[in-house]
Amino acid sequence: MKNPILLILIIIFIYACSGDKKTNTETTQEKTAPGIWNEDSAAKVNDARGVGKFTNVELPEKLDAKMAHEGNEIYDLKCSSCHKLTDEKLVGPGWKGVTTRRKPEWIMNFATNTDEMLNKDAEAQAMLEVCMVRMPNQNLSDKDARDVLEFMRQNDGVKP
Repeated sequence: MKNPILLILIIIFIYACSGDKKTNTETTQEKTAPGIWNEDSAAKVNDARGVGKFTNVELPEKLDAKMAHEGNEIYDLKCSSCHKLTDEKLVGPGWKGVTTRRKPEWIMNFATNTDEMLNKDAEAQAMLEVCMVRMPNQNLSDKDARDVLEFMRQNDGVKP
């Protein structure tokens, strides 16, 4: 390069625009927000209920097999292309253990109020940062969301 000053300015510009250099630990801690499952917090249930109309969802101790079956059909149609039933991330997070990590109210609110949850709920926003893809609104009815929740409970080992 004929102009060393231009070269120096380019190097300074690249360095200035590269942002903060964080350690791996800091980056991991930012992406593992409170309530987001990881190996260190597998048994942790987040206390958040999310944003939406569901503030108290009472779940029976035993699984409702009919609801779980209907939830499975909804999963096959609307959810399986992005979510696996294991803990493996596909497009969205895997569903294994979700009912032990999230309150039923949060799950119901996320399923029925997806856009507002992603815009306002800190837990949903933290998941969006990890998954990098905004979940589309599936237009689930309250009954559909409850059936899917029951299917999630079945997937997590709740018995009829």
